[in-house]
Amino acid sequence: MRLTVFWQRMADHFGAGYADTFARDHVMSELGGRTVHQALAEGWEAKEVWRVVCAVMNVPGEKR
Repeated sequence: MRLTVFWQRMADHFGAGYADTFARDHVMSELGGRTVHQALAEGWEAKEVWRVVCAVMNVPGEKR
């Protein structure tokens, strides 16, 4: 998954204004105690980060 697709999905689910705030502030144990931004910066694949976000935040199947 390209980062542009990842960020579009984040914006579609959380809203354009909140997606970055969530990605910067929400620490998830499923990402090893990292935020979305930290995980991506440390080399996690966008697809895997999206899967974690979907699982943790109960993103509906049609948005996954």
